[in-house]
Amino acid sequence: MSQLADLPNFGPKSQQMLAQAGIHTLEQLRELGAVRAYLQVKRSGACSSLNLLWAMEGALSGRHWQVVAREDWLRLLLELDEIGRPVPD
Repeated sequence: MSQLADLPNFGPKSQQMLAQAGIHTLEQLRELGAVRAYLQVKRSGACSSLNLLWAMEGALSGRHWQVVAREDWLRLLLELDEIGRPVPD
């Protein structure tokens, strides 16, 4: 299994937040996808910014987080809004 420490965009703090959320490997991150992983980190109580979302998407797509923030921010925020929205009763 690939370790998150081997990926670009992740420093020790990001790795710690992912571990706190139960995400320890690249395979787990791929399975969740960046948006669901970001929500899992937020729900774990970590104080993370959207930079973590950009970093995860960049790690999954092989791009620097700043490129993701510039090119994919709207798509990711819309997906975050859609997935993170409570399901109506």
